[in-house]
Amino acid sequence: MSAGIVSYGAYVPRYRIKVEEIARVWGDDANSLKSGLMVYEKSVPDFDEDTATIAVEAARYAVKRSGINAQRVGAVYTGSESHPYAVKPTSTIVAEAVEATPVLTAADFEFACKAGTAAIQTCMGLVQSGMIDLGIAIGADVAQGAPGDALEYTAAAGGVAFIIGSKESEFVAVIEDTYSFTTDTPDFWRREGMPYPEHGGRFTGEPGYFKHVTHAAKGLMAKIGTKPEDYDYAVFHQPNGKFPSRAASILGFTKEQIRPGLVVPKLGNTYSGSCMMGIAATLDQAKPGDRIFATAFGSGAGGDAFSFAVTDKIEEIRNKAPTVMELLADPIYVDYATYAKHKGKIRLA
Repeated sequence: MSAGIVSYGAYVPRYRIKVEEIARVWGDDANSLKSGLMVYEKSVPDFDEDTATIAVEAARYAVKRSGINAQRVGAVYTGSESHPYAVKPTSTIVAEAVEATPVLTAADFEFACKAGTAAIQTCMGLVQSGMIDLGIAIGADVAQGAPGDALEYTAAAGGVAFIIGSKESEFVAVIEDTYSFTTDTPDFWRREGMPYPEHGGRFTGEPGYFKHVTHAAKGLMAKIGTKPEDYDYAVFHQPNGKFPSRAASILGFTKEQIRPGLVVPKLGNTYSGSCMMGIAATLDQAKPGDRIFATAFGSGAGGDAFSFAVTDKIEEIRNKAPTVMELLADPIYVDYATYAKHKGKIRLA
């Protein structure tokens, strides 16, 4: 039995902070940072926004875009590394909010920035087995970065929801196949009770991101017998603009293939929503018959690669919910003090 994307929805807060403003506070060279990171601004959550509210908005847009009856949803899985509760699932909140309850199964996933794509794979298995009709897989984060840390320039807020099903007549994109590559590579971590993650600096590059992205991508192409030129678009996890651009080059994909999904320069790194946001932005533009290659990365470490084939159905539902570019339009810029207040970096004694 096949599996595919039935619908998708994204959400991005309107608030933004520019790299120059963060650099001004910490005395860093903004031009050098923008050139090195290929990130110019990032999203900032409002006071009343967290991973749960972002996941809910993305899921609501996914349901609205397709017009499905949410009672058909048998599973809701939310991948994040910033769940608002240590003990209390985000996914049950989402299920209730989109009127999918009672659902057969709901759970929260964690695998750094690829928890959302792990949720996609789980939903694929459930719909292909016939256990459920539809599943919602979400990647959402209010990403954390300690004040003054390099992560603060990119750690952003946003989320994406994919509705996964098995009825080919409903697919906006067929999931042709998936392949994962995983090892115990501790390049990024946050212990219980710690407010901010720690990272291995440059160690997160070669042994972390590039090893796992390239192994997963090459593994999938070898598995299904494809090559970069067989695809119209490609998306890779976007911790910054530099890493996915380099990964594409290593694998043989062109700048033109990754450009539509490369949203990180104006958005920042939405962690579990990062690769999925790029896929959503690509679906916003793709035509029937186009093929999309995507590889997510999660520190710790692993890569999930997917091959998608876009169907005629995309033209029917695309404009029934906001596109990623529409969500990125009309930002409200804040200064560092307001940003710190929004992010809870300033707390009352």
